[in-house]
Amino acid sequence: QYIESVKKNNRNDFIHFYQIIDVLIVDDIQLLSGKAGTQDVFFHIFNHLHQNGKQVILTSDKAPVDMIDIEQRLLSRFKWGLSAELNHPDYDTRVAIIKNKLYRDGVEMPEDIIEFLANNIKTNIRELEGAIISLIAHSSFNKREITIDLAKKIVDNYVKHTKREVSIDYIQKVVSEYFQMDVDTLQSKTRKRHIVQARQLAMFFAKKFTKASLASIGSQIGQRDHATVLHACKTVDNLSSTDKQFRKYVEDLQKKLTL
Repeated sequence: QYIESVKKNNRNDFIHFYQIIDVLIVDDIQLLSGKAGTQDVFFHIFNHLHQNGKQVILTSDKAPVDMIDIEQRLLSRFKWGLSAELNHPDYDTRVAIIKNKLYRDGVEMPEDIIEFLANNIKTNIRELEGAIISLIAHSSFNKREITIDLAKKIVDNYVKHTKREVSIDYIQKVVSEYFQMDVDTLQSKTRKRHIVQARQLAMFFAKKFTKASLASIGSQIGQRDHATVLHACKTVDNLSSTDKQFRKYVEDLQKKLTL
């Protein structure tokens, strides 16, 4: 919407529209990183809403102090409100989620199967509910009892399916979000150190998790050649063994890509 408003030269109309709402919810606010124009517009909208007692709800995968390329005047405002960290649900919470889902759907399930699901799907609520729906559907369509063997089959298939979804586009998305930038910035020609390192990590994981050739990886990550990809992989290997912070980047991204 903002880009369209700039193209049509009606930026003020865009700002006015968001200044008259009662509640503004912005997901992934860290993606404003490096976008000076968008940050400036958001600053004015935020100030107007705050001064008029309206509610602003922001989500991010990083705390304000960890965000980069976000104007300080915005970061200071992010700290004004109540911050709440949302972690992965623990075992007891996962059990409660499963039981609540089953109750709402009018389905009964043995306790040992509920415990199996809670023990084996730990990533997020969407995946947990997806597995429950799949398990119920298989039982209903095939007229089979919900057994521990069926639950294992569903979970195994679900995990395998998730792993097959790793693609170069997905890797770029995960790496970009981790470093609080958009994919266009990741693929750009800039030589800023943190962007170059993010691009090299994307190439490294693309080589590790996909069957694409070096030439194909380079082509999809900013139109680079195979030699650039090879250099990137060697650089990541070297920095991982000599730079503690960089090694943490690799470990964090590895976890995100193998969930």
